[in-house]
Amino acid sequence: MRFIKDREWLLENLHDEHVSVIDCRFSLADHLQGKKDYLQGHIPGAVHFDLEQDLSGNIREHGGRHPLPNIDDLIRKIENAGINNDKIVIAYDQGEGPFAARFWWLMRYIGHDKVFVLDGGFKNWHEANLPVTVEIPLFEKADFRLKLRPELLATFEEVKEAVETQNQVLIDSREERRYLGIEEPIDKKAGHIPGALNKPWMEGVRGGHYLPISEQLQRFSELDPNQSIIVYCGSGVTAVPNFLALKEAGFEKVKLYVGSFSDWISYDENKIELSS
Repeated sequence: MRFIKDREWLLENLHDEHVSVIDCRFSLADHLQGKKDYLQGHIPGAVHFDLEQDLSGNIREHGGRHPLPNIDDLIRKIENAGINNDKIVIAYDQGEGPFAARFWWLMRYIGHDKVFVLDGGFKNWHEANLPVTVEIPLFEKADFRLKLRPELLATFEEVKEAVETQNQVLIDSREERRYLGIEEPIDKKAGHIPGALNKPWMEGVRGGHYLPISEQLQRFSELDPNQSIIVYCGSGVTAVPNFLALKEAGFEKVKLYVGSFSDWISYDENKIELSS
């Protein structure tokens, strides 16, 4: 199954009542920027979902910098956006990919199948001079039925077992310098989870567009499609493009460690590797 739609598809289906559009623009440098950008202009009919307000929970001692949101709160926001289990949902961010992918993964985690990411994001849409509006849409509240898919989520305990027994493949999605521990601009410790492979997420996209399946298969050529794979990053956001790319390439047993490296290092006893 393909999880990506191009701008032509969205333009053709923009006014279809069975299609919902979600704006996930966000800036890690300025947490208010995404909402500002949305208010200044967005794809018609789009509802804004904020990474920290809507797609993440409260930070605690463990769980990482972007833990799972409260599921009841997430469903309430989804229902207020007029989304039920039958709607086709397409999410976009500025074009980088991770924020829309985070929404895509969460929707699949709570049991929604018809969810996609807009390839190229808002940047690609805007550069093509396609419709943009400042109008804030209102929707009749929908009814969404929760069907959690725990098989998409890797718990801390599973990751710890994977480190100890090597029963699953761990993929670190951060850039190589952070993986190697050469630099760490965000977290209080540097390095990676022991035994993890490094597959930087940005190598799976080019100019804001996901690479074709043939090239994704090349990126993951040393992996066995039958293996269980856990992807992580710093806080469970930039790992999701790798999760999506793996699923696009036909890997079925893929899980996201939402807490990621920021959760792993919150346990003082956990070991860290500094080189491959």
